[in-house]
Amino acid sequence: MASSLLAGATITARQVPEAGRGGRLGVLLREVHRKGAVSRAELAGRMAVNRSTVMALTAKLAAAGLVREESSAATGRAGRPSLVVRAESDLVYVLAFDVAVDRLVAARVGLGGRVQQRLEAVRRRRYPDLDEVVRVLSGFGTALVDSAPPEARCVGVGASFCGLIRAADGMVRLAPNMGWTDLDFGPALGRGLGLGLPVAVGNVAHLGALAEYERGAGVASRNLVYLHGDVGVGGGIIVDGRLLDGDDGYGAELGHMIVNPVDGRPCNCGSRGCLEAEVGESALLEASGRAGGPVGRDGVRAVVDAAASGDEAARRALDRVGDWLGIGVANLINLFNPGVVVFGGMLQEIYRGAAERVRARVAASVLPVSRERVELRTAALGYDSTLAGGAELGFAPLLADPLNVLERVPRRSP
Repeated sequence: MASSLLAGATITARQVPEAGRGGRLGVLLREVHRKGAVSRAELAGRMAVNRSTVMALTAKLAAAGLVREESSAATGRAGRPSLVVRAESDLVYVLAFDVAVDRLVAARVGLGGRVQQRLEAVRRRRYPDLDEVVRVLSGFGTALVDSAPPEARCVGVGASFCGLIRAADGMVRLAPNMGWTDLDFGPALGRGLGLGLPVAVGNVAHLGALAEYERGAGVASRNLVYLHGDVGVGGGIIVDGRLLDGDDGYGAELGHMIVNPVDGRPCNCGSRGCLEAEVGESALLEASGRAGGPVGRDGVRAVVDAAASGDEAARRALDRVGDWLGIGVANLINLFNPGVVVFGGMLQEIYRGAAERVRARVAASVLPVSRERVELRTAALGYDSTLAGGAELGFAPLLADPLNVLERVPRRSP
């Protein structure tokens, strides 16, 4: 039976405690989770402790079933085998969900970040379908848990959602491209899953930014701007290793930065000339004369492929969208001086087709000192950036306080 704290609460990205509050156990587990198999010597160096301390901490985590020690020969590394610490990926996992405008994705993700199983379904656009989304995702979650090894434990649930998420309680305040307003998605999904676990909910672009910072294109950078395309455009900003989310969790709505105030296209938010309106899926498809054709990833890829094959209308459309995207990126670089700008979701396709145009705008409009080192990259995690962010949200309590959280996690019925 789950405790009332675990069964009744809703965790949000802001409320999750940072790794380390559970002491050195949390720090060590986080290192293993993020970096993979790590030797005791490496852990001692990263944690600034001696090897005997690492050995004692590892023993506690191993006894709890969270890590194991094995010969480094099993990792394929050359040289004399030595013991390394590895996460028990097959025995400890979270459920991760990604709610996009046109699809629903669910995965079982093991400690250490490995996706063990993945399920996906198409969904209707612009439809207030809370009950349907919960029904589909709950079914996916049940299937993922049932197919896990009997001895494995689900330690958390994280969901990435394409809308404005209130930091205080995870409520979906507004999802203009989905027709949702003020809906308690997290608690509804938690009830549907019936696991006795709260559902941590985060904004899709915020979580994409965190995932690319931790595991993807921004691993070596302290400051990152992430732009995510999924019909609309969202954003996430990492400043000195921390997510910039604003007072209520609605920060970094980069898609609603005004870039074309004079004759801009109307935006679903009610304004005109937003970055989303000028570079989103509809802008590209309409400019290329393909408004009645395929939409989503297939539609965007078709335009990019056509432009590469010499289609003049597709090329002009990409150039137009690339110009506005470059203006938006230039503004963001001047504002935040990031080490890397990452294009995720459908924007990674658009950037590949319009990189020259985007870079030209950056070169013309960014302060020389700010453009000296900044790099423009596509998401290293591909379309799974946001799903990976949902998984990290689910793991966050365990990584912060491993033994305490593990004690409260409901055990699977035989």
